[in-house]
Amino acid sequence: QVYLVESGGGLVQAGGSLRLSCSVSGSIFSFNVMRWNRQAPGKQRELVAEFFSGGSTNYADSVKGRFTISRDNAKNTVYLQMNSLKPEDTAVYYCAAGVRNWRGSYSSDYWGQGTQVTVSA
Repeated sequence: QVYLVESGGGLVQAGGSLRLSCSVSGSIFSFNVMRWNRQAPGKQRELVAEFFSGGSTNYADSVKGRFTISRDNAKNTVYLQMNSLKPEDTAVYYCAAGVRNWRGSYSSDYWGQGTQVTVSA
């Protein structure tokens, strides 16, 4: 069984910072990609950031320059450092882990339960 558990969410004022953590039950090296996603009420789920096994990263345009995804291999943990938070960042944030399939695509096979981030104006 693979379990992903998010933590670090909460209420913060605009301009503040939060760091989200995603603890993986197994070895983080079992996966080719780790992702952070978010979903705001009434909106579709959005990919925020991803960290590939080779060390490359990718970010949504809306968070570039403000968010940073990182990995601590010893702790089997992925982080999302969020700075200069805006009210529009309010959402439930989900961690996901995936592998490369036969077509070369990276799917998100395992998901955490999510952690709420609320940014007040």
